[in-house]
Parts: sequence; C-alpha cells; structure tokens
Amino acid sequence: MDFNGKGAVVTGAASGIGLGIARSLAGAGCYVALLDIESDALERARAELAAKGARVFARRTDVSDAADMALAAQEIEEALGKVHLLFNNAGVEIGGTRLEDLSDADWQWLFGVNVFGVINGVRRFVPLLRKHGEPAHVVNTASLAGFWVNPDFRLGPYAATKYAVVALSEGLEQDFAGSNIGVSVLCPGAVNTGITRSGRNRPERFGGAYERAGTEGLQAALAQGLTGDQVGARVLRAIRDREFYVFTHEAPKKWFEARFARVLAAFARVAG
Repeated sequence: MDFNGKGAVVTGAASGIGLGIARSLAGAGCYVALLDIESDALERARAELAAKGARVFARRTDVSDAADMALAAQEIEEALGKVHLLFNNAGVEIGGTRLEDLSDADWQWLFGVNVFGVINGVRRFVPLLRKHGEPAHVVNTASLAGFWVNPDFRLGPYAATKYAVVALSEGLEQDFAGSNIGVSVLCPGAVNTGITRSGRNRPERFGGAYERAGTEGLQAALAQGLTGDQVGARVLRAIRDREFYVFTHEAPKKWFEARFARVLAAFARVAG
C-alpha cells in the first residue's frame, strides 16, 4: 500500500502504541485522525504531529460509547474525505486480581473499551473503507494475551478481552475475503506504555477514575519493552506485507508452543 495521501483513523492515539502508529502514519504522508478519551494528551499529540507538517484531525472520543463513535465517524469523513486505514487500538487493563473479585463496573469497562471499542470501530468505519472501493486495511490491537494468559501477572480478565479481539479479527478476515480490504491483528509483547494506569480515564458510568495498587511488577516489565514508535513502524511494515498475525517479539514463541501442545494433547483423550 502507498500510504501517501491516505486517510487513517487511530483510536487510543494520544500515547503509547497509538501515538507510535500515528507518528509512523504521519511520516508516511497520511492524513491522520486521532481519537482518544484523554483530552490533554490528545491535544499534545495533535500539536506534535501538526508541528512536523502532518495533516491531522483530533477528537476526544470514548470508543466504548457507540453513539459517540458514530458522531466521530461522521466528523472524520467530513474532515478526511476518504478513510483507508482503521486502527482499533484503544485498550485498558485490569489485572493482578481474581476474576471473581472484579465488580460489574470493572467488567463492563474492560469489555466496553477492549471489545466493544473494536466492534464500534468496525461498525462505524468499515462502511467508510468499503465506500470508496480503493485498497484499505484494518488493524485491531490485541496482545500476546490474546493467545496465552501470563501466570506471572494474573491477566485473566484482560486476556479474556484480547482473545475476543483475535476472534473478531479472524471473523473480519473472512468477511473481507475477495475484497481489496486487508486486516491484521496486532499482538505485541512488552511495550513501554501507561496501560497499567488506564484507570485514570475510566468514565463515570463505569465507576469513575481510580488508581490500582499492585501493578509494580507489570509496570517494570513493560518499561523494558519496545517503544510505541518501534511498534508503529512494525505495523506499517505488516500492512505493506499483508500480514494477518502481527507479532513484535520472538521469545514468546516457546509459550505458544507449550500452550498449543497442551491443547493438541487433549485430543488424545477424545476416544478414551
């Protein structure tokens, strides 16, 4: 794909992986629409890209709110004209606790952003990708946690949402069969982001902002990870190469092998 002049939408674009993707897109000549729930960080991201000469549109948006996403799609189509690239990247994290200890609001927020955020993006923006008939691409951000639940950090709730994103992406690939729209599911390993502090942006309808203790180990692991810019460059290469599963690290391969070996071994019990 030639990115120059293409319209791109990035959710969770004010920091971390989303900002890294937006920087890469802007550097490749895209007109980039930045969506994020955090107003101040969003304005900083917009100003940064604009100062470098990028064409950029920014809108505070709650991806878990279907009506807000519908309005965002209308405004972005008016601003960009055509949308060729969609990055459903916004995500939040709850870990370090047992599934049974999460509140109703915790579950609703976690699935609202991580799963329904992707669904809302697909429902509102994919019709815009189809509309012009030109080559297009969708990237959904999942995680290694979309295939494997890390026992060191109790990420079961988060992983449940990311397994769903992998499945949604696989279904979307089937929907796009025979078309000129590609799809990728981004499954990064450790990336130096502020996702462990995502509670700072939790909307009031999900219980409001909060700070969660006990994330020091995960924060330390992420701090040693890739930068958002490195992931952004990786994502653009994946789009060019029409990759579906997009990984950022080689080391987790052994975790996958162990998991799938356990799954395959279970079939030996079918006849027993």
